[in-house]
Amino acid sequence: MNTMHKMKLLLFICLSFWINNSFATKINIIPEPVKMEVYEGTFTIGKGTGIYFDAKNPLLARHSSYFTDVVASVSGFKLINNKNKAQSQVRLLIEPDKLIGDEGYHLTIDVKGITISANTDKGVFYGLQSLLQLLPVYRTNAELQLPFLKITDYPRFKWRGMMLDVSRHFFSTEAVKSYIDLMAMYKMNVFHWHLTDSEGWRLEIKKYPKLTSVGAWRKEIPGSVFYKKNQVLPLDTFSYGGFYTQTEAREIVRYAGEKNIMVVPEIEMPGHSDAAITAYPELSCTGQAQEVRSSFGGDPNALANYCAGKDNSFEFLENVLKEVMAIFPSEYIHVGGDEVNKTSWKKCLACQQRIKNEGLKDEHELQSYFIKRIGSFLHKNKKKLIGWDEILEGGLAPEATVMSWRGEEGGIQAARMHHPVVMTPVKPLYFNRYQADTLSIPQPLAARYSINTLKNVYDYEPIPAALSTVESSFVLGAQACLWTEFIDSVSDMEEMALPRMLALSEVLWSPKKVKDWIRFNNKLYFHSKRLSGTGRSVFTSAPFLYNNMEVR
Repeated sequence: MNTMHKMKLLLFICLSFWINNSFATKINIIPEPVKMEVYEGTFTIGKGTGIYFDAKNPLLARHSSYFTDVVASVSGFKLINNKNKAQSQVRLLIEPDKLIGDEGYHLTIDVKGITISANTDKGVFYGLQSLLQLLPVYRTNAELQLPFLKITDYPRFKWRGMMLDVSRHFFSTEAVKSYIDLMAMYKMNVFHWHLTDSEGWRLEIKKYPKLTSVGAWRKEIPGSVFYKKNQVLPLDTFSYGGFYTQTEAREIVRYAGEKNIMVVPEIEMPGHSDAAITAYPELSCTGQAQEVRSSFGGDPNALANYCAGKDNSFEFLENVLKEVMAIFPSEYIHVGGDEVNKTSWKKCLACQQRIKNEGLKDEHELQSYFIKRIGSFLHKNKKKLIGWDEILEGGLAPEATVMSWRGEEGGIQAARMHHPVVMTPVKPLYFNRYQADTLSIPQPLAARYSINTLKNVYDYEPIPAALSTVESSFVLGAQACLWTEFIDSVSDMEEMALPRMLALSEVLWSPKKVKDWIRFNNKLYFHSKRLSGTGRSVFTSAPFLYNNMEVR
């Protein structure tokens, strides 16, 4: 090859690389796909563009309608529903492929148009989420040009979750749907709904109406639902609260299901049960009357535990769970199990008799008995028990799934016992914690409060190095938790969730080898514009310290 030919070849290679790179820089898909190839050329969506899907598949029909509406809102052009696959430029196809699993997809854009193929409608939905991220952020009233590319994509983890606490602060059904929308945009698939706690019971249970008529309401301070330390309480408090009817809860489940999100309800037991005990005092060890715990602390002597010695506690919970299971089709029911102060059990004759009758060693084993009994009931009803890592104390219930929040130790222990695990350690996955970079705030403040920065989240690895290959297979994935003691509005909720949820989505979906912090960070400007276009809180790649209240 002569020098001129070598120069032409080099120029061609450089030009091809530049073209490929110039398109790639415009592609801001989060989470990063498993494999993506970008080519020279563009496909145009405009007047007369047709979309094809199997009309016998109602899920594909819904996905098609959704995509058509988005395209129309951005460009002004409405895709034509075309029953002829060969004549359509956009194709949503169900085609078998063992490589990509139930949630994976192939996305191809070439001269023939756009093709999304997957094994299931879930994969098609996720392919559409990636495709939507290629569209302009704002309305253009013009044809849409999309780069030629080929994507093969599937998730790394099965459990890609976000938790929302609605007990400490009640959020409307529309706010919950908005949270679910955010999750779906970034391929998260488990919504953990924290429905009961000390500060309020949020789900209608028809057999026990006082749970919501009494347990869903608490006394609060005028002007704020938050109590600042050492503040003198005014005499005039007001009633604060709310709850979801079973109809509303079913609507949330339906809505989430359309976006491939499983709703996992949490009904706290045996602790964090002040609200339920306020409604039905006989469920506690002493039966004494009390009030629902308030954000300013409530009665320090309030009873938070169901009595483990009384059979009526279990009768009550089984009846509650029967109604919960009828609402939520999820294979998992979360029972909490965390932070149980066992003082009341130590003083309770019925609890001590239970310990003696069951041959238990102490109150830790009594808690294990409690959880195992509930777990057995759920198992009989073809449900799986999941709880915080305290359910390991005193012995783990058979077939239980452990959610490891006090670091990773509980998850490691459970995985070594070959129990399923969801990692949700406080550091870095409690999104109610500040997300400012510690370098941007005074060190005394950084030392006092736990900071979970965007990069902390992005760098998190859900599989602990201490686990073997076999043990690692029991890690289902991870989730972030948003506790709302100090989050009292939708805007606050979004500011704390974003942009860290985007970082977690890439941790849980993308292979480790394709993760790149600088590339991810550079994508955030596009996504801040994208989300602000939907009316959400705008964020930057250097999040601010959003509030100055004490944290959980």
